[in-house]
Amino acid sequence: MSNLQGRRVAFLVTNGYEPSELYSPWDTVVENGGEAVLVSPESDAVSGKDHSQKVDVNVAEANADEFDALVLPGGTKNADQLRMNNDAVKFTKAFFEANKTVASICHAAWMLAEADVAQGRNMTSYPSLQTDLRNAGAHWSDEELVVDGNLITSRTPKDLPAFNEAIVNKLTE
Repeated sequence: MSNLQGRRVAFLVTNGYEPSELYSPWDTVVENGGEAVLVSPESDAVSGKDHSQKVDVNVAEANADEFDALVLPGGTKNADQLRMNNDAVKFTKAFFEANKTVASICHAAWMLAEADVAQGRNMTSYPSLQTDLRNAGAHWSDEELVVDGNLITSRTPKDLPAFNEAIVNKLTE
């Protein structure tokens, strides 16, 4: 994998995130020299299963211009809560408007439907979201990894190796 020196990657989560889908790409970014920043509607810390992570920036104050990419980890509760948060939706949409890399795994793809950025996109997600994404205009397929321009999507934690590699590859293009 390549060097991400000087690259800042926002990880958008709230309580109920899937730990592997946060920590595996987070560690990959850091191990490759990038800066991982946790963005959340919460102010102090977020928890997922038996894990907890300090919040670096509140999403209401976050600016997509300060980041090179956005990673959306899954977790059903996390994804469902985030898509109901207007600041989180606006933050996500800003990455698409700036044509920056967005990587979404598992249930996090709900945010892409909510942000109205799935139209015409080739993507994947946790299989139970396929109808939601098709209704949002996406071309859904059951694959470990789908890269469509600057959008990277994967299905589940078993897809993390390909997902992480795609994030690094996209940020070093």
